[in-house]
Amino acid sequence: MSLKEADPSLGFLTKRETEVKLPRPTRVKNKTPAPIQITAEQILREARERQEAEIRPPKQKITDATELADYRLRKRKEFEDLIRRVRWNTSVWIKYAQWEESQKDFARARSVWERALEVNYRDATLWLKYAEVEMKNRFINHARNVWDRAVTLLPRIDQLWYKYIHMEEMLGNVAGARQVFERWINWEPDHNGWAAYIKFELRYNEIDRARSIYERYVQCHPTIKAWIRYAKFEMKNGEIARARSCYERAIERLGEDGHNEELFVAFAEFEERCKEMERARCIYKYALDHIPKGQAEELYKKFVAFEKQYGDREGIEDVIVGKRRFQYEEEVKKNPLNYDHWFDYIRLEESGGDKERIREVYERAIANVPPAEEKRYWQRYIYLWINYALYEELEAEDMERTREVYRECLKLIPHKNFSFAKMWLLAAQFEIRQKNLKAARQILGNAIGTAPKDKIFKQYIEIELQLGNINRCRTLYEKYLEWAPANCYAWSKFAELEQQLGETERARAIFELAIAQPALDMPELLWKAYIDYEIKKGEFERTRQLYERLLDRTKHLKVWISYAKFEASVGLDEEEKDEAILHEENMQRLLRSRGVYERAFEYLRTAAPELKEERAMLLEEWLNMEASFAGVGDVSLVQRKLPKKVKRRRAIASQDETPAGFEEYYDYIFPDEVASLPNTKILEAAYKWKRAKANPSNDDD
Repeated sequence: MSLKEADPSLGFLTKRETEVKLPRPTRVKNKTPAPIQITAEQILREARERQEAEIRPPKQKITDATELADYRLRKRKEFEDLIRRVRWNTSVWIKYAQWEESQKDFARARSVWERALEVNYRDATLWLKYAEVEMKNRFINHARNVWDRAVTLLPRIDQLWYKYIHMEEMLGNVAGARQVFERWINWEPDHNGWAAYIKFELRYNEIDRARSIYERYVQCHPTIKAWIRYAKFEMKNGEIARARSCYERAIERLGEDGHNEELFVAFAEFEERCKEMERARCIYKYALDHIPKGQAEELYKKFVAFEKQYGDREGIEDVIVGKRRFQYEEEVKKNPLNYDHWFDYIRLEESGGDKERIREVYERAIANVPPAEEKRYWQRYIYLWINYALYEELEAEDMERTREVYRECLKLIPHKNFSFAKMWLLAAQFEIRQKNLKAARQILGNAIGTAPKDKIFKQYIEIELQLGNINRCRTLYEKYLEWAPANCYAWSKFAELEQQLGETERARAIFELAIAQPALDMPELLWKAYIDYEIKKGEFERTRQLYERLLDRTKHLKVWISYAKFEASVGLDEEEKDEAILHEENMQRLLRSRGVYERAFEYLRTAAPELKEERAMLLEEWLNMEASFAGVGDVSLVQRKLPKKVKRRRAIASQDETPAGFEEYYDYIFPDEVASLPNTKILEAAYKWKRAKANPSNDDD
């Protein structure tokens, strides 16, 4: 080996000598599964069969005292060595002591137990095992001594007391067991300890002793559970008066803590078993009045079941209403601004019919004013006032109180921000029902002055119209139009009023004032009403002038069509006329109507060429008009102007102006536009070819 190849870090060995040579992996040539498959169960079975037998030490037989002494010495040495290593392991001490017990060497066994207790006297298991060994071998005094030490050192371990008392009772030492119980009671154990003492006395029929223990028990543990046990004890022994006294004392001494569902249910069931139904009913009602609503679910169920079994229909209904009342109380306490809960609560009380309760709930409900002066928060709240007023008027029939409700509600509403027309109108209608017209007018007048609204004006005018006060109606319409001069409804109704009164000039003057307004909310309705009025009066020339004035303002398609239809129908009547005269009149109407259509078509063709669809609709109406004048109209005149309807595609873009594809739409090609379109003949030939390809049968024909 050359020095150049050697590596000092590898102990002067070459890298080839230090390489780990792994066996070459065997190549599996045949990867098909074996014909016989081996299961996991077979592998486990074979492994168990091949397992070697367990090596066990031979059994040792002791034949003489020497061997026994050697065995004991060896065994004790093993235990002592083990204890030195794991002194705190309780199980080792127990095994050591039990082994000594098996050798009948009780002195050594006691020594082991005592040594173990010195190590850890707080382990209750040691005391239990120690005492069991003494009892098993009938060393009673030793066992008693162990128990006495155990309960002295560990008085809070109930099991030690139970075992000690059980041993004394098994030995027939009743006085000793009672003495142990007394020692235990001085430590004030839990409910089970007291119950065990009471059962012990009852086993020996010591009723008075048991009663005195119960008295001490409820003093030590003043709880509902203790008092109920005491009362059931008295009930079992037939002392009904004493049992009732227990329940009463419990409620009195426990105070607020005694207002518990469990105690009242037990008390009521006791009275029910004693056939004192009225007492039980009173207990249930008292409990429901004093227990928080969310903690009385079981109490309600018991009360409902009690009333169903022993009560009448009214009692059952009272229980159900009371239960729902408490539920609603809880809900309105959680969220007093949820007015739906108040409505449900009010409906419940109204079903009961108690006026004072109903008014109390209404007053509590309306006291929850919405926190913000925004109408959306008040829309639900205002119905509480409306329902309150209607209840006082219709159910309670207290008119003065109803008037006060309306008055307070109208004071409360912030009319500068928003108002409720329905409240003003309801208050006025109430006064009208009371035949107090002056008060109703005063309310509506205040409404118009404080918070004018369309609904108030309409209702006020309707009331005065029913009363026949025309001058008041005119005044109100004037106020209405001063407040809303753009309201076409008000102008139309004002003119309609004058029409009904036969005041033609007044009505026409109102219409003229209306259409002269610079801004109107629905001018088309106003113009239509004016035109219909003139047609109704037979003023056709005035009507034509109105149409012309309207066309000066707007050239809408509907105006042209309406004008043309008017000209086509003007002068029609049912009177029989000479055929020549009738033909002449039809010709005049046709010419006037055709003139309107021609003007409209020319306007749409020249001034608004982009409105192709409107032009097509106009030609359809014109065609129908020409067809309606049978024998006079010329349909071909319109047909020459009809467009061709074609389907086309156009590019569409998204909101960010990026291309989003194409959409189809219908376009209209009019005859006068064909000549100006490029490549019209090519398009027409392509259209014919496409149609022929779609319907080859037509070409064959």
